[in-house]
Amino acid sequence: MTLRDRSELATAKRVVVKVGSSSISGANENKIDLLVDALAKSNARGTEVILVTSGAIANALPLFNLTARPDDLPMVQALASVGQSKLIARYQASLEKYSIIVGQVLLTSGDFEHDETRNNAKATLEQLVKLRTLPIVNENDTVATHEIKFGDNDRLAALVAVLVDADALILLSDVDGLYDMPPEKDGAKRIEIVSAGSDMSGIEIGGTGSKVGTGGAATKVSAAKLATDSGVAVLLTSTDLVSEALAGANIGTWFEPTNK
Repeated sequence: MTLRDRSELATAKRVVVKVGSSSISGANENKIDLLVDALAKSNARGTEVILVTSGAIANALPLFNLTARPDDLPMVQALASVGQSKLIARYQASLEKYSIIVGQVLLTSGDFEHDETRNNAKATLEQLVKLRTLPIVNENDTVATHEIKFGDNDRLAALVAVLVDADALILLSDVDGLYDMPPEKDGAKRIEIVSAGSDMSGIEIGGTGSKVGTGGAATKVSAAKLATDSGVAVLLTSTDLVSEALAGANIGTWFEPTNK
């Protein structure tokens, strides 16, 4: 169904949730439990939840005494290889108390460009939600080069939401919504609703991501447009408020979908 209001998230049939590296790594690594608790509650209400997560590289950095994402591609891919298994293990450990099994799905943008691989990805995700698992999607950084990368996981999340005909996409951030100017500035106001087809060119968007991630406010707005143009509603809010978001609370910035 097409959601017209964030309150309908509590009864949505299928929701894609995206979380970034900075929200679940470093000082925030304990927030995986907070996120998992919210996803499990939504699952128990009958909502099919698909998680798109960053964090593979961020999870590997401390193992090699690194504090920031390197620029060298082979090194980045090696870190992704090490960190991905650690990241999935952390999610599975947190989900044990709910008896929910993780299903890992790694994708590149090339998988969306060909009918066969796109349909295979959709069929796999459909089967995983039927099994009441938690599908966890990430970019396949171990093989992705610049030419076949999504650029950021916000875009990946939007593509997944469209692929599986999700009712809504929830983009989690370090801030509680989209502001009319960088939120650290005096007088910044949170934008409650972005109407379908709104011109966002006048909005001064701040933030370019963290030392461990690649996203920022601009990528989230771009991803929201991609999703809403295909009829998928989008809520942008903070990771701390994920439980309230999935329960339909009046929080964050709501991007209205266009008619499909």
